[in-house]
Amino acid sequence: MTRIVVVHAGLRVPSTTKLLADSFTKALAGDEVQVVALRDHAHAIVDAMLTGFPAGELVDAIKAVTEAEALVVITPTFSASYSGLFKSFADILEPGVLKGRPVVLAATGGTSRHSLMLDFAMRPLLSYLGALPARTAVFAATEDFGGSGGAEVQRRVEEAVAELRSMLTCAPERSNRDEFDEVTPFENLLRDLGGN
Repeated sequence: MTRIVVVHAGLRVPSTTKLLADSFTKALAGDEVQVVALRDHAHAIVDAMLTGFPAGELVDAIKAVTEAEALVVITPTFSASYSGLFKSFADILEPGVLKGRPVVLAATGGTSRHSLMLDFAMRPLLSYLGALPARTAVFAATEDFGGSGGAEVQRRVEEAVAELRSMLTCAPERSNRDEFDEVTPFENLLRDLGGN
């Protein structure tokens, strides 16, 4: 069973961002899915930004994200970009922990006019972090929730999930090898330089 973590940065209760996360969770039935709601860790994320060290349940959330085989990341849209909470979480991740990780990008916003933020804000951020963003991203506007819009959103979610599963079958095996596990003793380095 594939371990997939759905990370969402919905700020309010209820939240359309959480509703979109629920749609992904439903579409990922059959996989081992864990949901990380960044709202629940907001204070700890700010503390980690200030101190440089995550603590408490935030450590578990980061571990879930870094050990997942794939991710779905969802943020509300603010000023044509991701939310500050989402960016702050990305900022506290250690460099390289998302390297080679397949990820579906998703966002919510007031109108579909904000949908380009997926390609102009989220895709560059996740690419910088080393993740492999899926070609298919999902944007859901307020009008997509309720009425006939919900069926279209679910169709797009299922398309993105199918692409994510396809990426997982081709993805190289991830290595959790610590580059500092094999340290050359200092005396060997000196000997190689011609020292005593």
